[in-house]
Amino acid sequence: MAETLDQTENAFQKQDAIFLGSKRLLAKKGASKTPRYYKNIGLGFKTPKAAIEGSYVDKKCPFTGNVSIRGRILKGVVISTKMKRTLIIRRDYLRYVKKYRRFEKRHRNIAVHCSPAFEVKEGDVVTIGQCRPLSKTVRFNVLKVEPSQVIGNVRKQFRMF
Repeated sequence: MAETLDQTENAFQKQDAIFLGSKRLLAKKGASKTPRYYKNIGLGFKTPKAAIEGSYVDKKCPFTGNVSIRGRILKGVVISTKMKRTLIIRRDYLRYVKKYRRFEKRHRNIAVHCSPAFEVKEGDVVTIGQCRPLSKTVRFNVLKVEPSQVIGNVRKQFRMF
């Protein structure tokens, strides 16, 4: 039963909503797979297949963990995937300068939690949703991934949504 869950940490990983010591589950001995908790987050976003059928455990995942999406829904380009389960996305925008009657390009980098249900590369466009603070800098969660159409250096390109 516990073998089916992804155990890559020192502490035993399990979903809070599932009781693993059930007598019913122990009696069947491998006849059925381990029950899995997942939910529909609403707002028109579908629950990924990997969240429903996968075996990962992530308490900060909006589909299988204890996180609700509320507040802003934003889009951005992934510029860094170097952290474990955290991405840096770049949001580009224009700011009007009245004196010169022109726009200047600006950007913001946002740290985002990425569930193991998603396969994300640099250059992908992700839709993110605001949630409670997950760490010192992370306040958003990945909801949808659109594969990359960017050719060349991702960091240097200015893309608006």
